[in-house]
Formats: sequence, C-alpha cells, structure tokens
Amino acid sequence: MATTTCTRFTDEYQLYEELGKGAFSVVRRCVKLSTGQEYAAKIINTKKLSARDHQKLEREARICRLLKHHNIGEMNFLCFRVTGGELFEDIVAREYYSEADASHCIHQILDSVHHIHQHDIVHRDLKPENLLLASKCKNAAVKLADFGLAIEVQGDQQAWFGFAGTPGYLSPEVLRKEAYGKPVDIWACGVILYILLVGYPPFWDEDQHKLYQQIKAGAYDFPSPEWDTVTPEAKNLINQMLTINPAKRITAQEALKHPWVCQRSTVASMMHRQETVECLKKFNARRKLKGAILTTMLVSRNFSGKLLGYDRAIICFMKLSAVEPLVVFVHVLFVHFYWVGNHKHPSTHTLSLSLSLSLSLVIFFSSSFSTPSSPVVPHHHHSSSFFPTIRPLFDLHPHNEIIKITEQLIEAINNGDFEAYVKICDHGLTCFEPEALGNLVEGMDFHRFYFENLLSKNSKPIHTTILNPHVHLIGEEAACIAYIRLTQYVDGQGRPRSSQSEETRVWHRRDSKWQNVHFHCSGAPAAPLQ
Repeated sequence: MATTTCTRFTDEYQLYEELGKGAFSVVRRCVKLSTGQEYAAKIINTKKLSARDHQKLEREARICRLLKHHNIGEMNFLCFRVTGGELFEDIVAREYYSEADASHCIHQILDSVHHIHQHDIVHRDLKPENLLLASKCKNAAVKLADFGLAIEVQGDQQAWFGFAGTPGYLSPEVLRKEAYGKPVDIWACGVILYILLVGYPPFWDEDQHKLYQQIKAGAYDFPSPEWDTVTPEAKNLINQMLTINPAKRITAQEALKHPWVCQRSTVASMMHRQETVECLKKFNARRKLKGAILTTMLVSRNFSGKLLGYDRAIICFMKLSAVEPLVVFVHVLFVHFYWVGNHKHPSTHTLSLSLSLSLSLVIFFSSSFSTPSSPVVPHHHHSSSFFPTIRPLFDLHPHNEIIKITEQLIEAINNGDFEAYVKICDHGLTCFEPEALGNLVEGMDFHRFYFENLLSKNSKPIHTTILNPHVHLIGEEAACIAYIRLTQYVDGQGRPRSSQSEETRVWHRRDSKWQNVHFHCSGAPAAPLQ
C-alpha cells in the first residue's frame, strides 16, 4: 500500500528576510532548495483569525490552488516573487508606448481572466493596482494579483454574491444589486482598456452617487482630440466590453479572438501616444494621492455619519514602497510646524489633523519617490484607483478593529438606533455614567429609556469625534479602549453647543463579534448624549 510522505515547509524551502507584514500575516522571501527559484511566502497566524476569517482564508487558498497560469501571480500562499511593480507605472516610464502596446497588455489580462473563468472563478476586483509585472525586464509578463475578493461560481451561474469591488470598476449589475457572474470581470477589463488608451477612466465624478449613475447608464464617450487617433477596432472592443446588459457583453474567450487583440500587428496603430502617457502620469499620481487622503481620514477618525462624503464602509489599505526618508521627513516637519504655527492655541484636534495631513504626505511621497529596484510583493491590500476597494469583510489590525466598533456604537447612539446599539452591546452590559448618579447600572432597560424618549426623537445634526484613543488588548478575546469623546450639537433654541466626556469601554469577542460588556463615562448628567 502506498504511503503519503508529509514534509515540512522548511525541508523544501529556505526562509529569508521579511518583505511585508499585515495584521495577521507576514510575507518573507524564500528560495526552493531544489531549484533555487525565489518565492514570497505568506505566513499566517491562524490563532488570531475569527471563524469567518478562517472561511475566507480557506476559500482563497482553494481558489489559488486551482489557478496555475503564466499571467497569474499567486499560487496558494507561496507566491512567485513579483518584482516589476505596477503595469501602469511601467508604462509611464517607457520611451515609446502605442496602441499596439495597449493591445499586448489587454491580451495578457484577458488571457488571465479567460483562465480563471474556465475554472469557474470570478476575480471581482480587476483594477490597475492588481496588474503587476513579473520583473523589471523589458516585455515582462503581466501578472494578475490579489484574489482576496474572488468567488467560485457554477459555470455561467448568475447570483447575488454581495457588493464588493472598487467603485470606478464596478459593473452596472453589481450597482443595481442584481445577480451577477463572470461578466463583471469583463466590464472591469473594458474600463482598464479605456484607461490604457487615453490615460483617464471612462466614468468619473467626485460625487460617488453621480459616478454610480454614470456607470448604470453606461454614460461614456470617445471625446476629441485624444480619441481621434484611436482605431475604430479598439473602440469597438471597448463598446463590447462596456455593454450594460451582461448577457450581451463579450466574453474573455471572444475578446481574445477580436481582431484588435489577436491581429494587433496589422490592426492596432503603432503611433507613439505621448498624450496618453502624460495623462496616465496624472492618473497614477491622483489615485495615489486619493488613497493617501482616505488613509488620513481613517487615522483622524473624524466621523459624523459620513467620512467627508464617502461611505464609512470604505476603508483604504495603502501599499508603501521604499522611499528616501530624509526628503519625506523634512517635508512632513515643514507641513506639521506650518500648520501648528498658524494656530495660536492648537487644540488636540488641530494637532491630530496636522499629524494626519503629515501622514498623508508621507504616504503620497512614499509612492511617488519609490526606488526603481524596490520589490513589489503581491499581497491583499493595494492602493486604490481614486476609490479604495469595498470589501465585505474588513481585515483590520485588532487595535483598529476596536476603534472601528466603538465608532459604530457611538454612531448608533447619535442616530437614536436602539436596535443597532443592542447588537453591539452585551445584554448584561454594566456601566457607570452620570445619569445613574454613581450607581452601577446593569442591562439595557436604563439605556432604552433615553433612546425611546430622547435620542430617537432628536432631529438636530450631531457630530462626534473620538480623540486620543488608546487600546489595550487583553489576550485575543478582550480589549479595553479609553478616549475623549467630543460631541457637537444644536440645542432646542437652535444654538450650537459642544460637550466632552472621558470614556472607557471594555470589549469581549464572542462568536467572532466584538460586544461592549462595560463602560465608564464622565461628564455632567445634563449632557445630551450619554
């Protein structure tokens, strides 16, 4: 009877330096002993994962095991080390770039998409950040990366798999919350191809609602003069990819047979597209700056129902490249002291905003002045194209997770939403708060009174800011957070008011969900929101 021999990872691979780190994982360079081939190994601490995270991890590993293709960057959690950087960054560094080059790029992308679709996998997050080059060599292969949002489907199955992806690349059927499947990847390929040809996206608006309206209506065009030099065949392929009806949208297999793709030497124009390169430089800079700003918003933790107009569910994870530290440090110091110097009595909030702006600049300059030799390791959190990826599950560091759930609890209070409040709190919640006059309160009845008779009837605008949050993890299932809560509101006479309280909350994780089990709040009993 044959026996299966199990070998340890370190028997076949030699681990070297750390390349990157996440909340629950670390990526290290490794070399296969038998061949000398370099890889990037993702090492995950499964003890820190919730049950849902375990399911997500198993799904992603299962999907990656199915995929073995020269234009796909990930294999299980041992990845080919991809050192060429982003495709879009490489294009702007070229001396010559033509429509035929764009055809070659989209051919490789479509080849990858066709492969995963043959294996009944939908990527769901195709965008420039997930298109990497295998090496710095000329004509290096384009690698499709980041299968963190990928799903398995049954053939041409159409179903509602949740709202996930990156706003500018979402398809009309996803935005309408209709059943969807493989065609969503083709729509994203159409957006990418449009950008490859002129350097800017087909759909764009600062207002995300208007952006979604454009996408749902398929409202794009080919304006002069930049599109006048693009061949009709290229426009035809884009039109077939950006077809609103997914049933009529071209498939990856059909797109690979399109004359502009398979006969590019005779069909695609060879003219150098300098204007496209210039526009693409601005596009790259803007998407990275936008990512930095969104990260700043996350750090400042200023919330009042919306984060500067963007949905609270949108969280940006930045990919930092190697950077000249002195350049960034001097710039950050200049901005920081200029900001503080122009406030005679800078408040804690002003200092927080200053440091947040400085962080934004660090991230932006980190992306802008990365060294050419810096390796890019494929992992699951890349900067976004104008908007970050919308993920159904957040992969937050535990400290950030506690701050986030605390913000959600306070938001429920501000909105007078007792149902949402109860879901976040333990039913045996205990607390010391001003209204209880020094008594320890247990249960939800005490709080229900204020929700039903005050909070739910309040129609005045409320703005809350958490200042100086400090999180202490107590093992893996408990945590304590202390912070200053600043609340701005309008009183019954229409006058603006502010109140401040010092709060401490104890959280306990049960069944992968954090619940507030105790809190202690300072302040006067007359404060409007306790």
